[in-house]
Amino acid sequence: MDFDLNEDEAALQEGVRSFCAGRFDMETVRSLADSAGVDRGRWRELADTGVFGLRLPEADGGVGLGLTEAVLVFEELGRAVVPGPILASHLAAGLVDGALSGDRVVGLVERPAHPVLVEHLDALDALVVVDDEGLHLVEADAISGEPVGRPLDPWTPLHVVADLPAGQVIGGPEDAARWRLEGAVLAAAQLLGIAGATVELGTAYAKEREQFGKPIGTFQAVKHILADMLTRAEVARAAVYAAGVTLDDPSVGDPARAAHGAKLIAGEAGIANGKACIQVHGGMGFTWEVDAHLYLKRAFVLDTVFGSGDVHAEAMAALV
Repeated sequence: MDFDLNEDEAALQEGVRSFCAGRFDMETVRSLADSAGVDRGRWRELADTGVFGLRLPEADGGVGLGLTEAVLVFEELGRAVVPGPILASHLAAGLVDGALSGDRVVGLVERPAHPVLVEHLDALDALVVVDDEGLHLVEADAISGEPVGRPLDPWTPLHVVADLPAGQVIGGPEDAARWRLEGAVLAAAQLLGIAGATVELGTAYAKEREQFGKPIGTFQAVKHILADMLTRAEVARAAVYAAGVTLDDPSVGDPARAAHGAKLIAGEAGIANGKACIQVHGGMGFTWEVDAHLYLKRAFVLDTVFGSGDVHAEAMAALV
């Protein structure tokens, strides 16, 4: 496989990065903590850029791209730690009215789960429940839950739901299986973005922070940390890009194996790089004012989406 981006792919990635820098800079992202992570105006702007319709045919109002291109977009959304149920609304576009246009915010949850934790409930218009029988649509006003007082990621608020309605069937078992593979790959792409962003953040700080009259980046111990971070990010990049290509063209490999591998490797890279970035920042890395901890918290959350690392490791072992 050739993982070098062509001209169109590079332009797509750069365009999304510029959009995120302008509309979801870190100051803006921090301000969204008080609105369940979702600002309706910016949500519609995401829709206007085509984020939710990347893989829908143009005839249906989408962009008509493949998962390969969607991976590049979600990598940039992860890099900017854009909050909200972006992945859920992307998957739901074409199935749930209003998801494509951004007029309705759609979340998702897997069943069975104990306890049932629903993300962004206060901001949702609808929830898609994924289980082995298919996809089920539940209106948000039919769901009641107890908010979690201090969620790990302040931009991913949680509610514990004791009684989840059955919902309206909008997809069968094959749709649920497809969502799980595609969702795992796109969550891995967001984790890849976090892994890359923390490399940049840690490296920039190591060049500026001085100790004993020298930038800390000149010390061998810090160099080793940064080198390991870069290696993890690039290995994850290869795995995630390969998964996108494989799901677009199954003739090049096993889509399930590619998806499991991408989620496992990207999850490990996102979490390990988040921890390492905090370590490079030293005591400052633990403070609210420094952004390093925000990437780690989001990585922990994304690692649980469509299966934790342990789940994907077991799936990979079963395929060997």
